[in-house]
Amino acid sequence: MPADDLTDLDREILAFEQDWAAHAGAKDTVVRERFDLTPTGYHQLLNRLIDNPAAEAHAPRLVRRLRRRRDARLSRRRSAG
Repeated sequence: MPADDLTDLDREILAFEQDWAAHAGAKDTVVRERFDLTPTGYHQLLNRLIDNPAAEAHAPRLVRRLRRRRDARLSRRRSAG
C-alpha cells in the first residue's frame, strides 16, 4: 500500500506523533482541540494507523517506534495480569 493511500488526517496524526511534545499543553487536551477526538478515540485510530503498511512507508522510524511502545505496554499488561 503506497503512502499516497493515507488520508490527510493520517498524515496529520503521524506528524503530531513525531513532535507532539513541542505543542503546548497536555497531550490529551491538544488531541481534543486539534483533532476533535477523545483520547481513547485518538489512540484507537493511532493503533490502526501504525498497523497500516502505508503509514510505515510514510514514516518508517516513527511507526516502528510507536509499535515497539505499544508492544511493550501490552507485554507489561500481560505479565502483570
